[in-house]
Amino acid sequence: MGSASASFLLCCILAIFFHSVFCAKSRHFKWEVEYMHWAPDCVEAVVMGINGEFPGPTIRARAGDTIHIELTNKLPTEGVVIHWHGIRQIGTPWADGTASISQCAINPGETFLYRFKVDKAGTYFYHGHYGMQRSAGLYGSLIVEGAEGEKEPFHYDGEFNLLLSDWWHKSSHEQEVDLSSNPMRWIGEPQTLLINGRGQYNCSLAAHFSNSSSSQCKLRGNEQCAPNILHVLPNKTYRLRIASSTALASLNLAIGNHKMTLVEADGNYLEPYSVSNMDIYSGESYSVLFTTDQEHSNNYWISVSVRGREPKTPQALIILNYIPTSASKLPNLPPPVAPLWNDYDYSRSFSSKILALKGSPKPPKKYERRIILLNTQNLIDGYTKWAINNVSLVLPATPYLGSIRYGLNNAFDHKRPPENFGPNYDVSKPAPNKNSTYGSGAYMLDFNTTIDVILQNANALKANVSEIHPWHLHGHDFWVLGYGEGRFTEKEETKFNLKNPPLRNTAVIFPYGWTALRFVADNPGVWAFHCHIEPHLHMGMGVIFAEGVHHVKKIPNEALACGLTGKMLMNSVHK
Repeated sequence: MGSASASFLLCCILAIFFHSVFCAKSRHFKWEVEYMHWAPDCVEAVVMGINGEFPGPTIRARAGDTIHIELTNKLPTEGVVIHWHGIRQIGTPWADGTASISQCAINPGETFLYRFKVDKAGTYFYHGHYGMQRSAGLYGSLIVEGAEGEKEPFHYDGEFNLLLSDWWHKSSHEQEVDLSSNPMRWIGEPQTLLINGRGQYNCSLAAHFSNSSSSQCKLRGNEQCAPNILHVLPNKTYRLRIASSTALASLNLAIGNHKMTLVEADGNYLEPYSVSNMDIYSGESYSVLFTTDQEHSNNYWISVSVRGREPKTPQALIILNYIPTSASKLPNLPPPVAPLWNDYDYSRSFSSKILALKGSPKPPKKYERRIILLNTQNLIDGYTKWAINNVSLVLPATPYLGSIRYGLNNAFDHKRPPENFGPNYDVSKPAPNKNSTYGSGAYMLDFNTTIDVILQNANALKANVSEIHPWHLHGHDFWVLGYGEGRFTEKEETKFNLKNPPLRNTAVIFPYGWTALRFVADNPGVWAFHCHIEPHLHMGMGVIFAEGVHHVKKIPNEALACGLTGKMLMNSVHK
C-alpha cells in the first residue's frame, strides 16, 4: 500500500473513531504544458494545452484536500507558471503561480511541484500568469466541493460547468509585440467568444434568426469547435458554475426563457438573487441555480454576449436540451438579447445587488490604512502604458517572495509607491502624462491589519473614454463595500455597506467611478493585485502587496532558482 493510501486510510479510521465524517485527500496530477494545433472556433491555430487537452483538465476536489501537481514545461523556448485563481494559498505563497512575484518561471524541460490546500468550497479556475499565456489558451476549471458531510445552503439535482474565454486569430506573442511597440498597436476585439474552449467563427448556430451576413453553422458534432449541449430533465433544479478567463471581454450570460438565481461568487455564498441575465467580468466566478420548468418539447439557447466594449464579436451560443427532445432540434425562439453594451447603470445595479448570505463573515468596522489607486493610461517615453498613481508596474528578475524573505535589498525598487494622487486631479480628463514612470516597488502591509483599497477610475488617453477594469487580489478575499461615480471623497464612506457586503476576489470599477474594498492582511506572502484584463496587466496595470513575509516557512529551491535568489543558492552550494 502506498504512503498516500495508508495516510488516507488512517485518516478515515480516526474520523470514524472521533465520529467525524470529514476525511481530506491528497490528489495527485502530472501535467505537461505544450503548444499544439487546435481549432477552437473552427479555424485551426496553435493553442497552449495541457496533456493534449484544450482547455486544460478540470480539477475536482473537496474542501480540505491537498492538491499536488507536477507541472512539466514542454514549451520549446519559453518559461511557464500556472496561477490557481481564487485559491488563497494559506501557508504556501510560493505555489500561487505568479512569475517574478511568488516564483521563478519554470524553464523548458523543467518540472515544478505545485502543492497547496483547497480550503473552501467554490467555483474556481486556473490560468497562465507569465507574459500573455492566458491569451494563448492556458486555462482550465478548478471545482471544489464541500467537505464530505458538509451541506451547502441550497439544493440542486445536477450541475454543469462553463468556462468562458475570448479568442484571437493573432498569436499571443504577436499581441505582446504589438502592445509593447511605439506607437502601440492595439490588438483589437477578439474574433470569437468560447464556451468551454469551443466557438464558431464566420457562422452562427442561430443565423436563421439574424439579419447579419453570418451563415448557418453546419456541424456534425464531433468537431473541436462543436458547441457543448447541456442535457437536462424537465422539472429539475440545476447548478450552473460559470467562470470567466477572458483576456479582454466583459460578458453577459442568459438562458432563454429561464430565470437564474445567483447563490455563489468567487467561492463565497450569496443571498439568493434572481435575474434574467447576468454580467460576468474577467476573473469572476459564479454559481447560479435554474429550474427546467419551460415547455418540455423545446430546446433553449444559452447566450454569452460582450458588455462594456462596443461588441464587434458575435454572441457565443450553446443549447440547453430538454430530454427526450432531440438535441439536434434548434430552439424555436431567437437567442436572448443582452443589455446595451454601454448601459453602465444596468451593470452598476446588478453588481450592487450582490450581497453576502446571512451569517457570512462581516468586515472590520474600521480600517487601519487606506490606499487609493488611480487607474490611468499614460505615455512614457512615447510608449502607451497603464499606470497606478502614475507608476507603471515592471516586474523584477528576482521574485519578490524570495528577495523579501531573504533580505536581498537590490532586487526591486524600494521607493515607497504612492498611496494617493493629487487633490486637484480631474478624473474626467485624460492623464497629463507628467512624471509618469516605471516602477517595481511593493506596498509593505503591516501583518494582521485592516486595509481599505479605493480603486479610482479615470479617463484614458483618448478623451471621453473610460474603460471597465476588473481587479483581482491574490492570496485573499475582500469585502466589496460599495461603488460610486466620479472622484471618491471621504463623504462617500457613509454609503459603505458594512452589514452584508459580498466577499470576493475580483471586483470591477466602472467608467469614471470608484470601488471600495476592505481586507485583512493576514496571509503571509507577496501578492499581486491587478487588472485582470490581460493586455492591461501586460502594460503595467497592477501593484504588489507584501505582508508577514518573515512568517513564511521554507520556500522550495525551484521557486527561487533565478535572479539574485538563484545566485544566493549557488553561493550556498559552493561554500
